[in-house]
Amino acid sequence: MSYWGATVITNIVTAIPYVGKDILHWLWGGYTVRNPTLVRFYVFHFLLPFILVVLVMVHIVVLHDAGSNNPLGLEGMGDKVPFHIYYSMKDVFGFRVMVGALLFVCLLSPDIFLESENFNPANPLVTPVHIQPEWYFLFAYAILRSIPNKGGGVLALVLSVAGLLLLPLLTSNCRGCLSSRINPLNQIIF
Repeated sequence: MSYWGATVITNIVTAIPYVGKDILHWLWGGYTVRNPTLVRFYVFHFLLPFILVVLVMVHIVVLHDAGSNNPLGLEGMGDKVPFHIYYSMKDVFGFRVMVGALLFVCLLSPDIFLESENFNPANPLVTPVHIQPEWYFLFAYAILRSIPNKGGGVLALVLSVAGLLLLPLLTSNCRGCLSSRINPLNQIIF
């Protein structure tokens, strides 16, 4: 399943005119998904959580330094709750629950989320008939399947994700701007 997932996802770059095939062969490290591809993807999937942990820690340090804002954007310290003890205890509790769940899965039942198909060796000559994406990729699968042109489907997929990434910028509270509680235009955009 991972072999075919890597094949499908990396083939999206062939929608780029002129250089798509070259980028695909560079990603694969050859002309098919082989050992270099798996090593590259393994390293990427190994390092990404550590990068995210560093970003979370930077976020927490900045939050401790500046404090959180209220929805109306008003200045003043009168109604603010201190971060430490109130939110720190909530974070410690959530951290304990998540680490406990992770330890349970890793130590007692590591194959609880795996499908039996993942234990079969990949055969590049035969595509499985039952192949389908995971639930969190179903929106992308539906977008790509609904548009017959490959380039148009990839463009629609990129725009759907870009729209979600731009949403906080369109509805953000800034100094000199009215908050979304007051500004009807920001409410409609949200």
